[in-house]
Amino acid sequence: MTDKTNDPVAMWQKMVGEMEKGFNSFANQAMSSPEFSQAMNRAGGAAAGAQKQLGELMEKYLVTMNLPSREQVTGLAERLQAIEAQIGEMKSMLSQMAASSGISQGFDSAPRPPRTKRPPSEGGEQT
Repeated sequence: MTDKTNDPVAMWQKMVGEMEKGFNSFANQAMSSPEFSQAMNRAGGAAAGAQKQLGELMEKYLVTMNLPSREQVTGLAERLQAIEAQIGEMKSMLSQMAASSGISQGFDSAPRPPRTKRPPSEGGEQT
């Protein structure tokens, strides 16, 4: 068996572990300072401002190109879902009404008028 003191993998693991501990203590010390939190707040505020400006710029671009924005497409999708839900409710109500009155449930085809004309007789005379 190999000796633990001469094992290069064990020495590497020990070195990496020590480096990790040192980095963690340095990071914890740096993050606990008020300067770090102020810098992070400034960076977060700048990122939020940039994102807002990009959104406004994109909105203006879409208006210029006569294209809908994400909000408008989302609004249309919500309205379409509401309309589809209402149509579904109306279909179910019509089905219930048709079932209670004994009418066939062929909503897709338009009702046909009754056939009152008779085909002409073989002699060519109509009666």
